[in-house]
Amino acid sequence: MVPHTAPNRYPWTFFNDKKLHLCHVLLPKASYNAFLYPSVSSKKEGTKGGTNLATANKLTNAFLKTAPAGKHLDGAGLFFRKRASGSADWFLRFRLNGDRQEMGLGGYPALSLKEARELREQYIKLAKKGIDPRTARNRIISDNSKPGNTFEQVMLEAFEAKRPTLKDGGKAGRWLSPIVKHVIPKIGNYEITSLTQRDVANCLQPIWHVHPDVARKCINRINITIRHAAAAGLDVDLGLTLKAKTLLGDQNHEEKPLPSMLYTDIPDFYQSLADPTHTHLALRLLILTNSRVGPVTKINLDQIDGDIWTIPKEIMKGEVKRAEAFSIPLSQEALNVIDILKPFARDGNLFPSSGKHPVMSINTPRQYMVRRGLSARPGGFRATMKTWMMEGSIGSDHIQETIMSHKVGNSVSRRYTRTELIEQRRPIMELWANFVTGTETENVIEFRHG
Repeated sequence: MVPHTAPNRYPWTFFNDKKLHLCHVLLPKASYNAFLYPSVSSKKEGTKGGTNLATANKLTNAFLKTAPAGKHLDGAGLFFRKRASGSADWFLRFRLNGDRQEMGLGGYPALSLKEARELREQYIKLAKKGIDPRTARNRIISDNSKPGNTFEQVMLEAFEAKRPTLKDGGKAGRWLSPIVKHVIPKIGNYEITSLTQRDVANCLQPIWHVHPDVARKCINRINITIRHAAAAGLDVDLGLTLKAKTLLGDQNHEEKPLPSMLYTDIPDFYQSLADPTHTHLALRLLILTNSRVGPVTKINLDQIDGDIWTIPKEIMKGEVKRAEAFSIPLSQEALNVIDILKPFARDGNLFPSSGKHPVMSINTPRQYMVRRGLSARPGGFRATMKTWMMEGSIGSDHIQETIMSHKVGNSVSRRYTRTELIEQRRPIMELWANFVTGTETENVIEFRHG
């Protein structure tokens, strides 16, 4: 037996493993904990396996700096071991499938009290799911081993390779933001060759049904990263994301379209946008052109030639390499809105920003509609015009889809059909403007049904 005395505590005796096991049998649990860890509170942890985080955090940084040799319990399975030599380590006890286990976390002070507690929480969650925390720990690469083979590093390499195909070279951060927020904190420092479908599934489970669109973006980025790793010669499982999706199951969250406004309500709403402010005028132009919010906020005088507004492919929806420039015939009402904006243009931008960005935020029109208590959103105006065309039998299906800037036909037919049907679309855009402003004429109505 080795005697040990903690400050301000009664002397106690630490037995070897065999005798310790015997004591565990003979003593009540509360007495056993008090006997084994007299340097901290003997209050019962409260859960089987001693992993109740609510009763944790007994140690302090001040105590650790002057802690005597021995074991000192922080709670929830985490304990600090100080050697007579002065070195110290963190350890975690947990239950895995009903069996008591123990693992080392790292040395002190390299691993701080805060960091040790964070690892405790992470590893206990894994153990409760039946995942051995030691396996997860062993996947984590130290700063001095195999640099560049972590999931995060390979993901960044994949992003750089993909950057030329992204809008503004990925400056908006939309490609990176989902994976940085939901994936990197959990598996970013895992060696990519050791990544399993279970790792990916566990990573995405919290958002799989709650935020399905974000989850799909994450798994898309993970797949791109895995394929990049394979191209770099790393031994990865190319079927990883497919297997993870199988484990996650079908998403039960039905994707909802953007809330739109009834086309019969559009004239009144348009008339309410009577102030010559950038927000009101942006919403007017959004309705009149049937464009998406991004291109409208980025409209520049260089993009306008007469009554034709050509949206560069760089700001069209989709990757740059797949996107195409798109021309919109402008109605007289749309040209009137542009004339109001011209005197206030900056560097050609019709909706300049007063902040650090060159143009108005795409969120500004949405925020305005929220403040007005409207359920519809700016992105829903496109659906409104589509419904108006369908119910009024205005234009053929092909022309309607072209107005929506949707690709019509297969890649071969599009290769040989390079017209944007400007002349066929122009009267329909004028008709829509007349409807929106409440100035329909008999000739216009006759055209609609002709």
